Amino acid sequence: MDDTIKTLNNLIETSEDGLKGFKEAAEKATEAKLKLLFNERAAACQQSANELQSLVTSLGGKPETSGSVAGAAHRGWVKVKAAVSDSNVAVLEEVERGEDYAKAAYGKALKANLPPQVRSVVERQYQGVLSNHDRIRDLRNQYRAAA
Repeated sequence: MDDTIKTLNNLIETSEDGLKGFKEAAEKATEAKLKLLFNERAAACQQSANELQSLVTSLGGKPETSGSVAGAAHRGWVKVKAAVSDSNVAVLEEVERGEDYAKAAYGKALKANLPPQVRSVVERQYQGVLSNHDRIRDLRNQYRAAA
């Protein structure tokens, strides 16, 4: 069970990183529709983290409550890049990088030996990450083409 709790806590950190990263992206984006999208995604990351924290607690573990060091560094990079290149394309590129990180974290988690009820939650959240990633990638491509 300790491995399952560790895996879930890693995903909680990933979700917290996404929450903070999307909030940062919402502040940096210049278009209202991107701000709205990023704020919606931040809320979804919060919901994912809450769900994972509940799972950890139900398994007798102590859930993580903050993001990772790598996530903090990534968010700092979003700030730097957006300050240098104040464009929605730059923000979308960084958000996509964050989603790549989330895809990898969930992919790794799904390779772990998880109990069925945990696996179903992780799989559902992973599908959301994939959908997010593709949506952000498509938006980035649209903004690049228009630039």
